[in-house]
Amino acid sequence: MESTLHIIQTIRTYEEAKALLYRTISHSLAIDEALQLALNAHEGQFRKSGEAYVVHPVLVACLVASISEEESMVIAAILHDVVEDTPVTLEAIATRFSDDVVHLVDGLTKIDEIRDQKLIGSQESGHLTKSALSFRKILIASTKDIRVLVVKLCDRMHNMLTLDALPLNKQRRIAEETMVVYAPIAHRLGVSSLKRTLEDWSFRYLFPHEYKTIDDYLSHHNQDFSQLLNTFIKKIETLMLQNGFEEAHFKIVGRVKHYYSTYLKLQRKGISIEEVLDLLAIRILVKEPIDCYKVIGLVHLHFKPLMARFKDYVCVPKENGYQTIHTTVFDNRSIFEVQVRTFVMHQTAELGVAAHWKYKTGGHSINLEWLSNLSNQESSVEAFMDLAKKDLFSEDITVYSPMGDSFTLPREAVALDFAYAIHTSVGDHAVGATINKQRVSLLSELKNGDLVQIETGQEVKIRCTWMDAVKTSKARHALAHNCNLRNKEINLMSAVNIVNEILNVKPPILRAWVEQSECVKTFQKAAFEPAYLNYVIATYYKEVGKSSRFSVFSSLQRFKLRQYTIGYLHFYSNNSVNDVAFNHCCHPKKGDEIVAFKKGSMALVHHKMCEVAQHLIEAQAPMVLVLWNSDRVYRYHLIVSLVNSKGALAKFLQFLAKIDLDILSIELGTKQVDEMQHCTLSFETKQPDISWLRVRIDKQAHVIDFVRADDIYQK
Repeated sequence: MESTLHIIQTIRTYEEAKALLYRTISHSLAIDEALQLALNAHEGQFRKSGEAYVVHPVLVACLVASISEEESMVIAAILHDVVEDTPVTLEAIATRFSDDVVHLVDGLTKIDEIRDQKLIGSQESGHLTKSALSFRKILIASTKDIRVLVVKLCDRMHNMLTLDALPLNKQRRIAEETMVVYAPIAHRLGVSSLKRTLEDWSFRYLFPHEYKTIDDYLSHHNQDFSQLLNTFIKKIETLMLQNGFEEAHFKIVGRVKHYYSTYLKLQRKGISIEEVLDLLAIRILVKEPIDCYKVIGLVHLHFKPLMARFKDYVCVPKENGYQTIHTTVFDNRSIFEVQVRTFVMHQTAELGVAAHWKYKTGGHSINLEWLSNLSNQESSVEAFMDLAKKDLFSEDITVYSPMGDSFTLPREAVALDFAYAIHTSVGDHAVGATINKQRVSLLSELKNGDLVQIETGQEVKIRCTWMDAVKTSKARHALAHNCNLRNKEINLMSAVNIVNEILNVKPPILRAWVEQSECVKTFQKAAFEPAYLNYVIATYYKEVGKSSRFSVFSSLQRFKLRQYTIGYLHFYSNNSVNDVAFNHCCHPKKGDEIVAFKKGSMALVHHKMCEVAQHLIEAQAPMVLVLWNSDRVYRYHLIVSLVNSKGALAKFLQFLAKIDLDILSIELGTKQVDEMQHCTLSFETKQPDISWLRVRIDKQAHVIDFVRADDIYQK
């Protein structure tokens, strides 16, 4: 594919594009007809670069053909913009091409329709919601036929190659969408040839300064790197020939690490480019899987390996079908990454899900469960995006069950992620874990190669505060689902207790009325909405007002709610609330979800998920509706590094005051590192958007850690 990409960048005319297509795929009458239809349909249309628009779909077809020789996909690529941008209808295409082509074109058109609402740039409000919505719908649309997504990836690849013709703001927007949406999908589909190029081109437009820094370094050392690679390749070739390998049965290629992966390593490890160990790499292709181990043995016997960097994905493939043995070795004063795989494994690694279409080979199947899991989520757009990022933007580790089954998880995954990877029921009932025969907590981080065993109990464990600790969408979704169910149960029981306290009726009588009333589906709102609580009381009084119990009351006035405000809290009751106490068992802070129990004229406030509170709720203790006042305050913990100079701290604190932050505590680190000092702060603010705060604070001081300090109740 890389050779095709280089050629594509030089093509400007329809004739050149058509010639390249027929050098990539066999000539056919159906493709001829598709080309003629596209040429006629797009007549008079031009791209921003000035070239005829029809060149674009033909070059997309060239990319598709380099990945898959399936004729239907190539034709669909040629026609992918016809229905969207020209008068030609899907019905007209159906009269000239197969049902399979129509199906693919329809899928591509729907994705284009989804993207009608433009993605907002990263510096503008609403970006997260709209990019997430775009992401979600594209995934859902594509799961009907994965081939649609492969064609769309090629379409995006050609758009990236021609991005220079657009204004800077559009370049950034499209590059950002590519990095957020398309490159990760290419990774999960295993199409690494597309994934690498999409990332590098997006990186070029999103971080031009960083891109130029890496490009300058690699360009400056290009001759030295080429010489080092050629010398090392020659040594490996000689070694293999001397040990029984025939020259026709293997191939060795060298490469310098891709720009974006280099940048990620620099950021992740906090190192300079000179310190990147695997900047230079060679790939050895052999015929049979057993040859991979023979080669790696020879390499390790003749070159000193860094064993911490040895990974065997041949024995344990990644979920996207990737199989390769990785190692890193010393050769004199240079360090090289060495990858060994078979020719078939190489096809799968480069083309992923499309490999069997092009080469009609088997190989390790690609797990597409992640796509179904994500597209089936019914949570909010923002929550979906968060789940997707956890799954798609992470490096992988492989861990094992006691039976030897392997599981691929994102780096920094915890034991509870592993439990949910086994089965949702295992995660729900998990009570403990054993890693490498040592008992640990379920929030213990897993390392590559760990042997993990999960202990389960009889009851489902509700862990609402653990959602930020797990790293997989499956675990987060399951935890959120359980918490939502538990939250509804608590709200329903609390509503019964609150109404009981106001009306002074027996719970069984009230429950019987609820089940037969129009309030049955929404009764839980009486636990947290004063207006609805008033409505329930009025409805109950009206429907049972003729009974002897209520006939002694002159009017509904006796049950009317009054608001009692104490500090940051509003209480709603028909009986006075004169005092408030926060129970020692949970110490809720402002903004936490809370419940309140009535004891005389005093309200005892608990965190909603506190176990003590839940026991009281289940025991039908008298309750009162409680809410924080609308002037909500959010608490944060922040660690920044400041220049260790006179006035730096004062200047920073002055800035924090300007953006209306109320500092609760501050600690200046005593250890000086490279003329920098760490500063730890706790503060409160009315601003709920942590991203908004981070962007502004990071302009004044380097943010090391920044988190919401909401209470965590682990049990």
